[in-house]
Amino acid sequence: MPDNITEELVAVLSSKASFEFKPLFEIILLNLRERNAASGGEEMLRLRSYEKLQGLVNQGAVTRKVNGITKKYKGVASRMITLRAEMKALRADCNQKALAKAAAAS
Repeated sequence: MPDNITEELVAVLSSKASFEFKPLFEIILLNLRERNAASGGEEMLRLRSYEKLQGLVNQGAVTRKVNGITKKYKGVASRMITLRAEMKALRADCNQKALAKAAAAS
């Protein structure tokens, strides 16, 4: 299954801007609510988003710059392009399977 939170993280971090976690999360939450994909409560989404962000940092897709107590996150352009393509293919495959399943059920 495609991961909505990671898709949104990649979409937002694909820009050239750097984000602190709080503004980044607010953008992601807004985008997920627009897609009707925000479920489980805001605090749970915040925790899952932070976990997914740290996973992207560990993969080398996102850089974390620490300045005192402020942490800023920025996507690595080459990795973001690859991740976007992988997620797009995964989403297309999932949608195709869902259509096939619906067609088989009818």
